[in-house]
Amino acid sequence: MLGRNTRWVAGALTLACLLLIGPGAPSGDLPAAEPLPADAATEIVPNRVMTWNICNPCRGAGQNVGRAADIATYAPQVIGLQEACIRDVERIRDYLERLYGLVYHVTYGSVLRNWSRCGGLPWHAGGYGQAILSAAPATDAVIVEYPDGGSEDRGYMAATTEVDGRPVRVFNTHLAERHQEAVRERQVPVLAKEIARHDRAIVLGDFNAVPDSPELRPMWPLATDADPQCSPSAGGVCEPTTDWQSRFDYVFLRGINPRAHRVRPSEHSDHHMLYADLAPL
Repeated sequence: MLGRNTRWVAGALTLACLLLIGPGAPSGDLPAAEPLPADAATEIVPNRVMTWNICNPCRGAGQNVGRAADIATYAPQVIGLQEACIRDVERIRDYLERLYGLVYHVTYGSVLRNWSRCGGLPWHAGGYGQAILSAAPATDAVIVEYPDGGSEDRGYMAATTEVDGRPVRVFNTHLAERHQEAVRERQVPVLAKEIARHDRAIVLGDFNAVPDSPELRPMWPLATDADPQCSPSAGGVCEPTTDWQSRFDYVFLRGINPRAHRVRPSEHSDHHMLYADLAPL
């Protein structure tokens, strides 16, 4: 009986440790770097910013090293990630530095603790939400939860970092799910009010809404899309940023002019990477 109880306790402790560590936790093992395209960036590209919802598939072997390779291909100066577990972002940052020599500072904007999604113990779950990776340190970070998140907690984060050697306020958000239009209509004014306080801002995120959606109306007087032809009146010109051919992801610019933009699919998410090269500030 004692032996059986001992084995039960040992098994329970092992399971608890696995839950605590979680599948996305960093480890000492370094996987092989995925090969980058011949035209990949060789260092962080100044004045380049990116937004990317990295979930779906949310977890699985090789996802984070693949995500790191995707980011390293374009090496933006500032990156906004959505649906991001802290453990996943830690590993992605680690791979970017150790496999590709790209060093980023990370600011977290978690709005939810979720052990089934992010690992950890049920009573000490991993953080989930947004994150900003920046080549320069970030300061004055804030995390704001929307009063109504919809089906799960949602919010925005903001931090000040340098772009083109000048301080810029960077926002990163994830709005309520795509079939929750009424919730997004209450969320966007909360974000827009804060953006309006800044003469120069970059707003990254998954807005779960196409450009002419009523809920996005407060954004357009404040900022323009990195694609000058993408607007509520564009008539479908905006390039899709999801596997289901919708434009949900944006790089909004306030007081900053775009120079170029690109949408790049990835097998590591059902959202595409959207990056913009900015004109000198």
